[in-house]
Amino acid sequence: MSEAFDALKIRGNRRWTDLHRKPWIRVSTGLLGMAAGARDTLGALRHDLAQAGIDATVSEVGSTGLCFAEPLVDVYVPATPRVLYANVGPEHIPEIVERHIKNGFPVVELALATVDSDHPGLPRREDLPMMRLQQRIALRNAGEIDPADIDQYVARGGFAGLDRAVSELDPERVLQEVKDSGLRGRGGAAFPTGVKWGFLAGNPAPEKYILCNAEEGDPGAFNDKTILEADPFTLVEGCIIAGFATGASNGIVFIRHGHDSPIERTRAAIAACYDNGLLGPHILGSDFSFDMDISLVGDSYVAGEETALMEAIEGKRSMPRFRPPFPAAFGVWGKPSNINNIKTLAYVPEIVRRGAEWFRSIGTEKSPGTAIACLSGDIAYPGLVEVPFGLTMRQVVEECGGGDPAGKRLKFVQTGGPLGGVLPVDQLDIVLDLDVMAEAGAMFGSGGLIVCNEDRSVVDLTRTLLAFDQLESCGKCFPCRLGTSHLLEVLDRLCAGEGRPEDLALMERIGANMKVGSLCGHGQLGYNPVASAVRFFGEEFAAQCSRETARDLGTLVSPRAPLRGAQLDGETPTAIVNADFVASREPVGTGVEATPHA
Repeated sequence: MSEAFDALKIRGNRRWTDLHRKPWIRVSTGLLGMAAGARDTLGALRHDLAQAGIDATVSEVGSTGLCFAEPLVDVYVPATPRVLYANVGPEHIPEIVERHIKNGFPVVELALATVDSDHPGLPRREDLPMMRLQQRIALRNAGEIDPADIDQYVARGGFAGLDRAVSELDPERVLQEVKDSGLRGRGGAAFPTGVKWGFLAGNPAPEKYILCNAEEGDPGAFNDKTILEADPFTLVEGCIIAGFATGASNGIVFIRHGHDSPIERTRAAIAACYDNGLLGPHILGSDFSFDMDISLVGDSYVAGEETALMEAIEGKRSMPRFRPPFPAAFGVWGKPSNINNIKTLAYVPEIVRRGAEWFRSIGTEKSPGTAIACLSGDIAYPGLVEVPFGLTMRQVVEECGGGDPAGKRLKFVQTGGPLGGVLPVDQLDIVLDLDVMAEAGAMFGSGGLIVCNEDRSVVDLTRTLLAFDQLESCGKCFPCRLGTSHLLEVLDRLCAGEGRPEDLALMERIGANMKVGSLCGHGQLGYNPVASAVRFFGEEFAAQCSRETARDLGTLVSPRAPLRGAQLDGETPTAIVNADFVASREPVGTGVEATPHA
């Protein structure tokens, strides 16, 4: 341990102890909490504490992931159980302040659970259905620390990984640690992180960049923003370690503008790191120097594609570049660059602190570690869960998510964002694994899982996804620009009951051309939603056509047959329609990552 980090650790531990000498109330005020009214709850809490003359610490924290319980108020009073209160409105605050904070008696009827303690009539937080299967690494500090307080982060093990890297290891050993851990990109492509870092490390250029992708434009995904709101220091630490391992000199966090809370908290974290010698020259007394900043971008889904991201950082329109050259050779401003998703970098501090073998012991052989899933839709417990790879989708949806709140039969789960696919309920026993899900045509992507019950139309959902993809196409290459528009026209016709016998074959041909000819993953994967939906629910597409057309289509549709475009490995599966056309084509490899999000 370096002397500089030892001083930070001593200060952090002392501050952490001081926090527990008096009441400490944590209020979740991230985007999810504020949407549920947390700002009013926080104002009422501060007002009532002042009126009662109670000396307490009030911290604004990020979401714990228990979105169904927002606004969430976490109350610690010395010598009493720490209690989580769910769905707290301003009208509940007087009772919580009077009975619990002032007099030490938890308000059981308003409480959700206890934390690190027991109380009659209340479960422990870890025993809640949504928490029971979780194993938190990237979300280890979510709801636990004030995201603007660097001492709280250090007290819970923060920057120990960075200190080990710069004081005990060297860049090559850090890079090898990440390679040995088996960490794979969490933005959708699932490319091995250590291998990707190695491309940049091998470039001797004196100025190199670590780019962090927090664009997160997927409908149904909110994990990147949650990490930034709850624990931005883990992202900053991960970026610095990545810079050390690759010899990079600068880091840029790329965030969609308008997301004020993640932006403000990340800026505060970066400033605190500069103030404490964790950014800038001679980090923790070493010879390593690294600078960081934030870049904002307008609303553009394609800006999440790594080369389009670099264009946006340079102030240009968010449009993918032709490759080669690849970013490790020619990146932002022409400098060698490496792009990772927030979740990917959030794992790095704990991997370096605890070692590659520890991370390898979690999850599956090919997908080590944990998956962060965003549960929404027809689900009893919407929110964020971090579970080990190797669980089944059914466990995540039914045990963590609680199934449909009204007890209706689940029909399907839409996975992987607008370029992903659907899994029918009878396929939910599929193992949560990056490769297994990709082979099933329902890639995990950035982690959004939209749960749909028996009342939902898969055709309507598919049309909605294609409408999003068509709107968000940057228009640079015509296979994507025209292909998404053409697919949407066909789906509009199907939804209106005016489908034609040749429509399924037509969509397949459009999808094949998009996959082969598009510049980036937006077009290459743009047919996936249709391919997956028709594969599993072909009869529903036929049923939405006119009676005569539906009879004709019904002779073509096999609801379980694999579709071209539903798979990501470039192989040519058997087609459900127009088999001669598909059989005549050779397997196609794109040579680029199969997702617009790095």
